[in-house]
Amino acid sequence: MSEPLLHITERSLWDAARASGAYEMSTRGRTLGEEGFIHCSTRAQLPRIAAFLYGTYEGPDDLVVLVVDAGRLEVPVRYEAVKPGGEEFPHVYGPIPVSAVVDVEVWDPA
Repeated sequence: MSEPLLHITERSLWDAARASGAYEMSTRGRTLGEEGFIHCSTRAQLPRIAAFLYGTYEGPDDLVVLVVDAGRLEVPVRYEAVKPGGEEFPHVYGPIPVSAVVDVEVWDPA
C-alpha cells in the first residue's frame, strides 16, 4: 500500500458516513457536491491543514482523521496545487466508501 490519504473531520460526520456507507464531505462546511472533490492530505501536510481548517476547534465532537487506502477507491485521486507551482494535495473525485477507510485516529494537535 502506498502512503494513505488522510482527511480530518468531525466524528459525527464520520458516524453519519458509516451509517450511509460512504463519506461525502469535502472539507469543513462543504460537501462533495458543492466542491467537486474531497480534500485530503498526506501525513506531513495534516498538521497545517488541521490548523487552517479547525484552528482551536471547540465543537461538540472530537476531530478524527480518516485514514484512506487509495487502492480501495473506485474514483480518481489527483494530486493538485491550489495555485500553479504550489504544493500538491490529494483530491478524491467521488465519495469515499466506508470500506476504504482503514483506520480512524482521534486528532490530537499537541
